[in-house]
Amino acid sequence: MNLLEEFDTITAIATPLGTGGVGVIRISGDNAFEVIDKIYNKHNLEAGKISHGWIVDNGNKIDEVIVLPFRKPNSYTGEDVIEIHCHGGINIVRNVLELTLKNGARMAERGEFTKRAFLNKKMDLSQAEAVADLIHAKTKNFAIQSAKNLSGVLGTEVNNIKSEIFETLSRIVAGIDFPEDVSEPEYDYLIEKFENSLNRINKILSCVKSSDILRQGIKIAIVGKPNVGKSSIFNSLLNIERAIVTDIAGTTRDVIKENLDWDVPITLIDTAGIRDGNEVGKVEEIGIEYSKQSAQDADLILFVYDTSSEFTKEDSDIYEFIKDKKHIIAGNKTDLPEYESNLPFAVSEVIKISTTQQTGTEAVKEKIRNYVSEFSTEETEFITNKRQQECLVKCKESLERALEAAKIEELQDMISIDVKSALLALDEITGEVITDEILDNIFTNFCIGK
Repeated sequence: MNLLEEFDTITAIATPLGTGGVGVIRISGDNAFEVIDKIYNKHNLEAGKISHGWIVDNGNKIDEVIVLPFRKPNSYTGEDVIEIHCHGGINIVRNVLELTLKNGARMAERGEFTKRAFLNKKMDLSQAEAVADLIHAKTKNFAIQSAKNLSGVLGTEVNNIKSEIFETLSRIVAGIDFPEDVSEPEYDYLIEKFENSLNRINKILSCVKSSDILRQGIKIAIVGKPNVGKSSIFNSLLNIERAIVTDIAGTTRDVIKENLDWDVPITLIDTAGIRDGNEVGKVEEIGIEYSKQSAQDADLILFVYDTSSEFTKEDSDIYEFIKDKKHIIAGNKTDLPEYESNLPFAVSEVIKISTTQQTGTEAVKEKIRNYVSEFSTEETEFITNKRQQECLVKCKESLERALEAAKIEELQDMISIDVKSALLALDEITGEVITDEILDNIFTNFCIGK
């Protein structure tokens, strides 16, 4: 975007395209009121008061609408904003949008409304990123957590840590620049302050795994050799007939995925049976490689074997492959006589299942829910994304260097270099220090109307 376009008047559809009750077109910029004046049959709109009338084009009525006018700085973007609420048909919404474009506005880029809200100091960068999280939240729980960041939970804590570090830096700089008037702070004081700031940063970073799980979800791969009932279990967990089930070994040739919402997003993966031998064709061989990759990438493995037949070397090899990952063991076909085998795990670890008699599946679900519950609590204090986590780690590393330097009583002007680096890293989270490249990368992940 060039500088001339940075703050001109923009427009976009703010609701999903499709048949619906209402469609919203948003206009933002200095000429927003001029644009609406050209296409609306009522004039002299008063900010904060809803207006009801018609969108018109050369005297022709296009749609009956409600218009919401906002004057800067009391709007989402901090600029003059007009919201047109029209009927939700695709062509109606597009017709109104075309009129705004013909009469002085240009099409907004992805995330440009929220970008302007950030640039106009209506929110900090952590809150702007929370807007995207709210829009893309796959579960109710993550939406709740994202709303916390939108309300300023993360930004407030980061600013509090920044204030603490800045106060320490100020005392160091004052002692260096005005030695006759101000004494350098005691090293014990610096150690205490650095340790306290590190503790607060570590508290945020301790929520990283929960953040990532809530954001990206949990992958659960069902693995085992052919014909042990993986697809039947997959269907039972979903409560739908999603995967094809037959008595023929190797029916599943590809990876099948379905999504569930159990407080965190879950991707349930049915894999091709893993086996070796001359019977394996080219297509099945590719499916087996996909199965192994799915098992490696999964957060949780559901290992399935057939209790009615011998626990073979193929079973053992698969278990050996997954045993060091978080896993659940399911013994299927318990409606048939059990085959006595030497198992490489305790029988007490096995959840016994019969998909034909519909037993045991609830126990598997309970095990999965127990695993998910570690990450699904609404009490997760801080939700962060990868960019924010990287900034926190940079801050932590800088403070750790400053702490070690303080412990050996290094020159304080040298210590101040790392303290300044720590502050700059935190400034990147809230947006006081940010590059155009980072900004563009953040806001291109938004939808156009936000």
